Amino acid sequence: MFKRPEIIEFLDNSGKEIAHRIPEQGSGEFRLGSQCVVRESQEAVFYRDGKAMDVLGPGRHTLTTQNIPLLAGLVDMAFSGEGTPFKAEVYYINKKTFTDMKWGTKEPILFRDSELSMVRLRAFGSFSMKIVDSLLFVNKIVGTEGKYSTGDIESFLKNIIIARLADLLGETMSTIFDLAAKYDELGTLAKARFTDDFNKYGIQMVDFYITAITPPEEVQKRIDERSGMGVLGDMNEYMRFKTATAMGDAAKAGAGGAAGAGVGMGAGLGMGMVMANQMGQAMTPQAGGGAAAPPSVALVVCPSCGKSVPDGKFCPECGKTMVESCPSCGKPVPAGGKFCPGCGTKLGGGTTCECGADIPAGSKFCPDCGKKVE
Repeated sequence: MFKRPEIIEFLDNSGKEIAHRIPEQGSGEFRLGSQCVVRESQEAVFYRDGKAMDVLGPGRHTLTTQNIPLLAGLVDMAFSGEGTPFKAEVYYINKKTFTDMKWGTKEPILFRDSELSMVRLRAFGSFSMKIVDSLLFVNKIVGTEGKYSTGDIESFLKNIIIARLADLLGETMSTIFDLAAKYDELGTLAKARFTDDFNKYGIQMVDFYITAITPPEEVQKRIDERSGMGVLGDMNEYMRFKTATAMGDAAKAGAGGAAGAGVGMGAGLGMGMVMANQMGQAMTPQAGGGAAAPPSVALVVCPSCGKSVPDGKFCPECGKTMVESCPSCGKPVPAGGKFCPGCGTKLGGGTTCECGADIPAGSKFCPDCGKKVE
């Protein structure tokens, strides 16, 4: 049975209790004249018949109808004077600031990133809070529980934080690459968002900190790869540097040994890649030069401009015809040819001497034997 106390007080050795009821179960039998001790970091809320009578601040309070006027009309009139008993409960509220309370996402927050598309984010941090309205806190949160600690309310407050933070990220952030520069700004905005949610329960958020907002591990690896590519810069220059380094290492190690052979092979492969790249660049068309052609296309010399070009009817450099027609059979004859490949007719209008020499058109004598041309 609950014994009527002469002095009512409560000390929290754990440092975690926010509210503690005396007695913890049922109603206690108090009497006028008892003393209630409230410390600087506490407030005491008196209840009788389920109704709050008064809230006492720090100090030593003697329970009388003078300092608790609301008790006067509720005390049994069958009793009078000092020592009059009555049933009531006293809730001690810890008014200190509770620090290092943790918050974190149980499930990832889906975030639309401007550079990475859809990303799932996890967030972690800490916050501190204190009770600013003891009566409201008891009525809204504690209820009739015998004691209420930070562990009992932490999960409830975390749910409020995560819900508001998800909205805040979507409204203020475009990509997670800007997060590092905006932790303080997000913390300040988030604290302002939480104020109304906490105040309606008699709670004040004192501090709010974001420790980290991170994407999944596989996304972090892709980000690391992307930053690594940015550090390398020009891949062709990087390959040339690696090849030169490998060749230098191979030269120092010497030709003998498996290690040397392996380095030499790596250097050879790297040099082969570089040479292939350079040869490919050399085959590309150059300004002012002849048009480059694949190795499988036959090249001929244009009779007009003298450049090596792909075989065809017209020169791609000067535009003049490179193919003539035989005056006898009409078949195409390569430019510069002396005889038609179809009928054997001598081209160019000249004739052939009996000695086998070519006689230019219009000549009356053979340039070799001097015989007169008929």
